[in-house]
Amino acid sequence: MKNLRRTYISLGSNLGDKLAHLKNAVQLLSEKAGNIVSCSTVYQTPAWGFEGDDFYNACLSLNTELTPEALLSVILEIETSLGRLRSDSKEYTPRTIDIDILFYEDEIIDKKDLKVPHPHLHKRKFVLAPLSEIAPGKIHPQMQKTIGQLLDECEDDAEITKAELSIWKTGKGDFSRFNFIAIEGNIGAGKTTLATKIANDFNGKLILERFADNPFLPKFYEDRQRYAFPLEMSFLADRYQQFSDDTSQFDLFRDFMVSDYDIFKSLIFAKVTLQEEEFKLYRKVFNFMYKEVRKPDLYVYLYQNTARLLENIKRRGRDYEQNIPGEYLEEIQHGYFDFIKTQTDLNVLVLDISDMDFVKSSTDYQEIIDKITDFSD
Repeated sequence: MKNLRRTYISLGSNLGDKLAHLKNAVQLLSEKAGNIVSCSTVYQTPAWGFEGDDFYNACLSLNTELTPEALLSVILEIETSLGRLRSDSKEYTPRTIDIDILFYEDEIIDKKDLKVPHPHLHKRKFVLAPLSEIAPGKIHPQMQKTIGQLLDECEDDAEITKAELSIWKTGKGDFSRFNFIAIEGNIGAGKTTLATKIANDFNGKLILERFADNPFLPKFYEDRQRYAFPLEMSFLADRYQQFSDDTSQFDLFRDFMVSDYDIFKSLIFAKVTLQEEEFKLYRKVFNFMYKEVRKPDLYVYLYQNTARLLENIKRRGRDYEQNIPGEYLEEIQHGYFDFIKTQTDLNVLVLDISDMDFVKSSTDYQEIIDKITDFSD
């Protein structure tokens, strides 16, 4: 798993199209530095340390694989690309964009070109106000006070106005109201990739289905009728054991759980693959197990059309999947929809991502995050 570190960053602009500069900076940070977790609204503030037009200021948090030094290098590149002109003068001047690292986890860095936590953040209301919006409980590792406390104690008397402008559509990226999210979908829909990204970006406990070790799976794709029953029974036993173990163990260091499957998928696939008498027997065993397992408080179904599913399957290159017929995928799709229609006690969110690429496009990914975090039953 990637070693992601949480960092907090401030942004400001008081030249040209200030809002556009902030939006462009956030977009470039999401593309070059890491995954945006949360972003404050915009605050209008007077110039600090010099005479000039008011600033637009904001703060964001992101998860990054970059070291602090590499992150700073990316920030300087972004500032240059957005027209920031630097000089050797120590005087404060107007600027198209100003990006500062406020925190990098709880590390304390004291180098000539990089000081973290930012040495002046506790003195500046234009930093503390937006930072308090997204991380009021964040503790300053040197001062041992929360951002909320530092804002209350700040002696800066500058007038700060919340402009109610947004520079990053995040739906606040808040998964705190969820205990357990199941990401489901057809073969090749992208459920494992999405579940993994969400767990990494929003501090979730990741629960992945084990399938590569199932000895019946390659044989099933060669002879469905012969191997359907042992395949489905082995999947059910494995899913039940793993699912029960993983969902019963609470992780104190994670905010929620996210899985790339829900155990009910066993019944969906079995109904498609098994003969009538086999399915009756299978269902008796399933019903006994299903009543014992934990149910997700949000069930997300990723829909992709059959042509797109076949493209995804071909691209990921698993030999035993390459001859899956489109008709089989459509049967599975119908099985999922029949299941979703009958659910009255399950909160279901269906997302059509046939025309999206949430791996390559941060905009598509953010749209999915927004729909999940904005969803209400």
